[in-house]
Amino acid sequence: MNVLLIILAVILMLLGIAGSVIPALPGPPLSWVGLLLLHFSSAAQYSVSFLIITAVVAAVITVMDFVFPSLSTKKHGGSKAGIWGCNIGLVVSIIGLPFGPQGLLGIIFWPFVGALAGEFVSGKKDKAAFRAAWGAFLGFLTGTGLKLAYCLVIAFFVVKDLVV
Repeated sequence: MNVLLIILAVILMLLGIAGSVIPALPGPPLSWVGLLLLHFSSAAQYSVSFLIITAVVAAVITVMDFVFPSLSTKKHGGSKAGIWGCNIGLVVSIIGLPFGPQGLLGIIFWPFVGALAGEFVSGKKDKAAFRAAWGAFLGFLTGTGLKLAYCLVIAFFVVKDLVV
């Protein structure tokens, strides 16, 4: 049972890291569950306060990942159409992932293109549309960066406790 918990913890940690950049996977919650499984194994023992704090941080980052693109788009003069376009761009990037490196670059490219298209549809022209799309893109990158940082910190704890 102990080995199974450790294997599942490592798999969830790796899925969490992948989920930081793949919008369809909830990266921080997956990494946190991996940490929790490691806690229930004999490989590591974490305090209850540590587990609660890391769970709250995972929840906050997950929620903020949905909020950042909207806030940043609004700050840069964007519309709801731009936000929707950004989200549609995320879906398009997920579809492109199985097709190699261009899919990975698509995670960065398609949200911007989607937001730009949404702004054009809403009636914005040239600079205003690019500025709003840039805002959606920055919000997406901020959320992704926070998720990746959190998952890498959790990975550090998992690896540290498995190696020592």
